[in-house]
Amino acid sequence: MKIDLVKFSGESKSDFPANKKLREKLKKTKPKDLDAHFHEQHQEVFAAIDCLDCANCCKTTSPIFIQTDIDRLSKTFRMKSSAFIDEYLFRDSDGDYVLKFAPCPFLGADNKCLVYEDRPKACREYPHTDRKNMLGILDLSLKNTLVCPAVLKIFYEIGKQYRK
Repeated sequence: MKIDLVKFSGESKSDFPANKKLREKLKKTKPKDLDAHFHEQHQEVFAAIDCLDCANCCKTTSPIFIQTDIDRLSKTFRMKSSAFIDEYLFRDSDGDYVLKFAPCPFLGADNKCLVYEDRPKACREYPHTDRKNMLGILDLSLKNTLVCPAVLKIFYEIGKQYRK
């Protein structure tokens, strides 16, 4: 099932104010079971959603590349780290290395990652909804509701539990 990214974009933008309120409520109340609820929803949502049907993250955003990512991918491409940086990366306003291009130059036409085994740590962990201390990354998760249909669905389900 292909995900309709135009429909998703509209839904995510219209749901953003409610999700922002949810984030604020969660930050204020600091529920002790928040990680468990996020992890449960992460498992349920990703049992139903296949990232290869979407790949919106790879089409629209860049991961942060840490030095170990750069070194690993440079080795994969048999290039010096400096050459890899020159060809693919730049430093953003926060001083982080990110891709020069969108979509990701390593995204195949079939939405498969051409460097999957060597992909950056940020890609390996995306969308971060199964991490510890979800309270600490709620700002990032809120931003990801605009990128990832799975995160939007997770926020919707979490909201059912905490908006009461």
